[in-house]
Amino acid sequence: MGWEALGQWGADAERVERLAGGVANDVWSVRVGGRLAVGRLGSRSDADLAWETGLLEHLDRSGLTVPVPIPTADGRLFAGGLVVMTFVEGGPPATAGDWRRVADVLRELHRLTLGWPQRPGWRSSGDLLHVSRGTRVDLDAMPAEAVARCRAAWARLAGRPACVVHGNPANPGNVRVTAQRVALIDWDETHVDVPDLDLVLPGNAAGLDDAALDVAGQASAAWEAAVCWGDDYAVRRLAEVRTA
Repeated sequence: MGWEALGQWGADAERVERLAGGVANDVWSVRVGGRLAVGRLGSRSDADLAWETGLLEHLDRSGLTVPVPIPTADGRLFAGGLVVMTFVEGGPPATAGDWRRVADVLRELHRLTLGWPQRPGWRSSGDLLHVSRGTRVDLDAMPAEAVARCRAAWARLAGRPACVVHGNPANPGNVRVTAQRVALIDWDETHVDVPDLDLVLPGNAAGLDDAALDVAGQASAAWEAAVCWGDDYAVRRLAEVRTA
């Protein structure tokens, strides 16, 4: 449908300015009902968007600061691949203390979502020990030696309780900090996996011991290599994953 779907949020709804949104989505600041919001247009399925918007509503009700879906005029949380969410104020983490606050919010996210169902079409790192494909991951496209290294890294986390992971909280652009609170934005890559993958933060802000940080760091590098396979960044991340 494209951006004409924005009209379903009201006759006065309008795009304002394009925002950074990666390659998978077209993201704009929008004005809906006279207030500034964020619109994200992509190709996710309705089932995928229902999972994401339902999660964000749950986290908002539970007290976390997240972008909250704004319903269309007839009450839907998305339409034609478009989601409109509240605009979250703040800037990126600037200090070690800010990153420790990020770690606290991530642990609360993980606590609130233990046992959450998997995002439709996605696979966890544990699943990928036995299957080859899930959403943006296609292990069949990688050299066999690279797949073996990734699976060895993920196997060290196998059997741990699963929960929702944000997916990329170490990117400062995905965090909004004020003096009062820390908010996580950009939930497009969120899925169910082991929480360790979220806790590889700048300056080891999550306070992992050396062994736990090593295991989590290897698994995280392997995940990003698999998700991004085909570009130079993926090759650099794979180089961080040990052969044993």
